[in-house]
Amino acid sequence: MIRARRLMASAATGLAVALATTACGTTDVKTPEAGAAAASPASKDCAGDTTATSTKPVTLTDSLGRKVKLDKPAQRIAVLEWQQVEDALTLCVTPVAVSDAKGYRTWVSAEKLPQGVTDIGTREEPDLDTLAAAEPDLVVVEAFDAKDETLLALEKRGIPVMATRGANPKDPIGNVREVFNLIGEATGRTERAKQVIGEFDDHLAEAKKQVADADLPTEDFVFFDGWLQGGNLTVRPYGEGALFTAIGEELGMKAAWTDDVNKAYGDGGVDPSYGLAQTDVEGLTGVGKANLFYANDEGAGGYVKALEKNPVWKSLPAVKEGRAHSFPSSVWGAGGPRSCEQAIDAYVDVLTKK
Repeated sequence: MIRARRLMASAATGLAVALATTACGTTDVKTPEAGAAAASPASKDCAGDTTATSTKPVTLTDSLGRKVKLDKPAQRIAVLEWQQVEDALTLCVTPVAVSDAKGYRTWVSAEKLPQGVTDIGTREEPDLDTLAAAEPDLVVVEAFDAKDETLLALEKRGIPVMATRGANPKDPIGNVREVFNLIGEATGRTERAKQVIGEFDDHLAEAKKQVADADLPTEDFVFFDGWLQGGNLTVRPYGEGALFTAIGEELGMKAAWTDDVNKAYGDGGVDPSYGLAQTDVEGLTGVGKANLFYANDEGAGGYVKALEKNPVWKSLPAVKEGRAHSFPSSVWGAGGPRSCEQAIDAYVDVLTKK
């Protein structure tokens, strides 16, 4: 998620996210003559995909207002962030290169990344020489500003690049749709994109109906992740503007980690671009009787085990009443439509349990 510090699925290293704004520019792309085709799609439902792939030239405006022109839809894409890797796979397009393939396979379960895809290093500092050697006809980056270092470096090398915005706190779910559609447009997969977004919207609508019939003790909720470092337990609540918060609200719940709560109980570690805050276990007392949902990934440094031993945690109303629930592992907190569907299911499974 961001250039300086990236959001980990359950904050294993406590990384945050940042950046924002828009800008203008132009990228003119010529079709490369060298290089073989990308690997076969690995998405679980791409084997039966019947949607068409366009072969017409592409002209689009990316998330920063830059014009991107392609002689034909991109086939050999390199992708530098996990949301966009997931999106490409859902569109039945396997990237030729990605950042931190091992990390993706650890934290993201919505779409499987095939073996053999070139790993170009970390998301913060991708190896641009290795990326160029993969001969992509388009590089998909995540950026909030036209001055983004990786974006500028790629432009300087003359490598075709499309910028996508990783988050929009004003409309987190809308941003998921927008980024997904942009990648679909760039790869000629607009028909598939329309199908997947339709499936997501139907999935969300059905989930709303299920939750509406549930008898909840309270509609207040907060989702959080955390990490354990040097024996210190840090909790990261997802506040207003966070994707998982927006999904919970769409299901009829009410965000409990508000700006007022954050001012009183947060410790200043706020990332407004992603709606993420930071506190300790005591800070969770600020949400009162709210339902608690949290990431539970072993890679997070054992924070859940430490949490469950904490006397303050044990005293929270939701914990005492059995309303503190862990999500399945590897549900990516800043993913595409398929990760969002996983989050929807995780909420619904708990909220509708009799």
